[in-house]
Amino acid sequence: MNPASEPKIAVRGLGKHFYTKGREFHALDNIDLEVRPNEFLALVGASGCGKSTLLRIIGGLETLTEGEILVDGRAVHGPGRDRVMVFQDYSLYPWLTVIENIRFCRQLDAHARGATTADAASAVDRSYALLALMGLEKVKDSYPNALSGGMRQRVAIARALMSRPEVLLMDEPFGALDAQTREVMHDLILHVFELEKTTIVFVTHDVDEAVYLADRVVVLAPNPGHVDSIHDIDLPPPLERDQDLKLAPDFLAQKKTILDRIRQTTGVQRDLEMLERMTRHLRDTASTNQGD
Repeated sequence: MNPASEPKIAVRGLGKHFYTKGREFHALDNIDLEVRPNEFLALVGASGCGKSTLLRIIGGLETLTEGEILVDGRAVHGPGRDRVMVFQDYSLYPWLTVIENIRFCRQLDAHARGATTADAASAVDRSYALLALMGLEKVKDSYPNALSGGMRQRVAIARALMSRPEVLLMDEPFGALDAQTREVMHDLILHVFELEKTTIVFVTHDVDEAVYLADRVVVLAPNPGHVDSIHDIDLPPPLERDQDLKLAPDFLAQKKTILDRIRQTTGVQRDLEMLERMTRHLRDTASTNQGD
């Protein structure tokens, strides 16, 4: 990744307003952000800071009120084949097998474009390559209801990658998984990121997850949502990371810096300090009473 290269995604002066019951609500305000080619960028922040809204606007699933979003210098006015989203809800078709789910969107596109035999052969090769990459070969003929949550999310990611998107937008994709499965998915997505050379924008509430996966972490603050700070992550390359890294002093220091910023932007740090003062006061009072 070359920090000096032209941005893959440029967000400039972005604002998003919602209107509810005659009142205007500012969800995002004056967002300026650039995502580099083949960068893994994580968005974190308190609930309500607009992380998912920003991601949906980049994906073309929400309109913006102010500013602009450019992908490769072209304005985003709606969904595009260059951008694919993966949600926490796997959204698999229950009547299709694993391999059929992976191929489904590609088949729709092929019918729309009048694909050739060569295109069809290429799609078959691509689907089997993704099966292998995701470790789904043994369940390729299974239906979604026979799969665990982690396996279903693997299918959803494989389906998203089927069209070779240039940008992968992921909205808390591992939020519903148990801790052990989530760790497996972390290592898997780092392998996918390295092999596919895709630009990833990843929304999460989990700061551990953000630091472990990302090249940079963006902290959004609420009321209205805006960029508070951007943190470069100083860790080994993706394929050299392992779960033990999360216990390393450097990792914990970077995590603490980001957590402190999130707490500062939400008032949580102030509340924690107030509770600490109250606890100290109660302890001092109890000690005084015992002395009497």
